[in-house]
Amino acid sequence: MPQTTLSLSRVQAMLPEPLSPERWEQLLFASKAELVGIDGDTIQISATPDRLDLLSEGGLGLYVEGVLGSRTGLPRIHCRTGPGPAIEVAATVHPLRPEISGLIVHPPRGSRIDEGTLAEAIRFQELIHASVGRDRRKASLGLYAVDRIRFPLRYALEPMESVSFTPLDRNRQTSASEFFEEHPMAARYGALGRSGDECLVLRDAADSVASLPPILNGRESGEVRPGDRALLLESTGTSQRAVRESLQLLLVVFVARGWSVEPVRIEPASGATESREPVFSPREVTLRTSDLVGIAGDELTAPEIRRLARSCRMDARPIAGGWKISAPPWRIDLLGSVDVAEDLVLARGLGASPPLLPSSSTLGRRRPETIFRRRFSPILLGMGLSSLYTPVVVSEGAVARSERVAETLRLVNPPSQEFAALRSSLAISLLESLRHNVRHAYPQRISETGPVVIRSPKAESATETRYHLGFALAGDGIGFADAAALVDYLLRTVDVGGVREPAEIPATIPGRAARVRLAGEPIAEIGEFHPRVLEGAGIPVPVVWGELDLSALWPLVRPSGTV
Repeated sequence: MPQTTLSLSRVQAMLPEPLSPERWEQLLFASKAELVGIDGDTIQISATPDRLDLLSEGGLGLYVEGVLGSRTGLPRIHCRTGPGPAIEVAATVHPLRPEISGLIVHPPRGSRIDEGTLAEAIRFQELIHASVGRDRRKASLGLYAVDRIRFPLRYALEPMESVSFTPLDRNRQTSASEFFEEHPMAARYGALGRSGDECLVLRDAADSVASLPPILNGRESGEVRPGDRALLLESTGTSQRAVRESLQLLLVVFVARGWSVEPVRIEPASGATESREPVFSPREVTLRTSDLVGIAGDELTAPEIRRLARSCRMDARPIAGGWKISAPPWRIDLLGSVDVAEDLVLARGLGASPPLLPSSSTLGRRRPETIFRRRFSPILLGMGLSSLYTPVVVSEGAVARSERVAETLRLVNPPSQEFAALRSSLAISLLESLRHNVRHAYPQRISETGPVVIRSPKAESATETRYHLGFALAGDGIGFADAAALVDYLLRTVDVGGVREPAEIPATIPGRAARVRLAGEPIAEIGEFHPRVLEGAGIPVPVVWGELDLSALWPLVRPSGTV
């Protein structure tokens, strides 16, 4: 998850009281962020990629205010009226980086930007570049002191020979050609803002270069210093959504400190003013009651929904079938009803619930059939058979090697060929286990008790899950009689003896396979694997196999009165 280091004192200044590390950890547990550590005046936070706002001091402070109840509801954004200054966009930028948006933020009356807020804005700007901006490919941000630029700004693709400026980190003017050849920022991002011998330029009305988007600002009109007043926040990119979301995220740094917002007009080359909803408008999301009940597990009362929404720094008003939610513009993760429902459930709390005793006086226990199935494992282990646990989902190759293609059920949309079918016999898994262990010494003796899935026309799903016990013995001198003797012994442990009859079983040698019946019901199969099957699996020694259908055996041996 993205991680950052913030100033603890700047966050604490927004809160009604200092918080201990334990309290921080507790509060963040109910969010999509977590405390990494606190060291002096620094607090390390990690958050999921959809809650990047919590990785800024302002965003974290606004969230904790809501959780503590010191300030709740939609944070107020003071908006200045009027059309605002303009950025003119030339048609030449469209093939390379066509999207641009901006806004101006003003500090509270009588104040200016301080070092802490400026450092937070620059740090958060780079985090946005790396995430939403996709390393500036989708979107990049620029900050400018309004007092040092003259509107309207013009965004255009210009010949590099006509461009010269002082890069933000240099003290002398340089040509655009020299900048692209020598500067490390141009080496990294130059291809995003250059087309042949032309480059993207943002100029003000006094012909001063504010920046070469998305690479670097110019010092003359593109440098922000502590003590500056109004700031222009600008974003360019290839994706309108990424451009707007980048600005919305950066806005939280200033709104959290009480700054007001002024719109900036974007005027395309045609001369018509582009009409878009301001990036600082609240996000309106419809919350369906059915979604909230489905995620919460029960119905929430109207007062509780309003309270939870306000603690999440949102407002809620009822509508038919649900609620209309107003959220801050920087909550770019809120795309639909389920997202809001998730936030409210997190706000309600996901702590451990107190245990409840059932109303019945009986206590839970294992079913007799489960106990019956488990009684064979220690017997086989005592006889030197290693116990396995393998998945019921097997590969197409395993099915083909065991020659059980006709009886095996396939998945309609398998994640891969390795997990493409449901085993109909433990022989499939046992053979695969031997195939993967050919480098180990022989003899090898393995067993498994587990589910298989077979066709069952009478069942509602046309399939049935049954529990089998299977074993395989591999080694020189091993034959059919060894498997038959082991099956007979296992049956004697439950005081029954079956009748063995010859059978044709896939992958076995004709005449060396049998089926065992008890009271006329087939309860076991025995066989010696055919040499072609062993050769296909790369197994160099004879292998015999036996398999008991425990689901069929249990009704025949269970004591009367048990279910």
